[in-house]
Amino acid sequence: MNTSGAIKRVMVKESIESQCRSFIEEKIDRYLEIEHQGIIGGHYFAHASSECIYLYRDGYFIGAVMMSHAINEGIIKFVAERNGIERHKTDGTTKTIAELIDEFRGKSIISDVCADASMGIWKSFRADIHHMNPTVATIDFQKLAQQNLKHLSAI
Repeated sequence: MNTSGAIKRVMVKESIESQCRSFIEEKIDRYLEIEHQGIIGGHYFAHASSECIYLYRDGYFIGAVMMSHAINEGIIKFVAERNGIERHKTDGTTKTIAELIDEFRGKSIISDVCADASMGIWKSFRADIHHMNPTVATIDFQKLAQQNLKHLSAI
């Protein structure tokens, strides 16, 4: 590596270290406010659940919200599959996540607390965020991410 490359590397390293130090207390606070020990482990979505926590901790709130939506939907599909619940209606259309949650609740497959948490994530601006509708300009993503992660810990 030439001298200018080495100097650039040191400058980048110092910049990143400075950023890390300046935000460490905020990251610790965000990490501790989430009930992360309750988030899903032992399934194919466990890694995504962990990364969702890290996104929130590190201040990537839009990413954390989007990942919480994906994890929620993955869990719903998993529960349907494990319980032999058909995801398609008799007319050939696919049941919505809300319809599946209601069916799980009605058949006592999931608790009311779990159903409410899952529905809370489902109703948290999912379509607006995934399609980047103008509504996203009005969303408090930090608050929404925190809410969705707390919901995930209840599922």
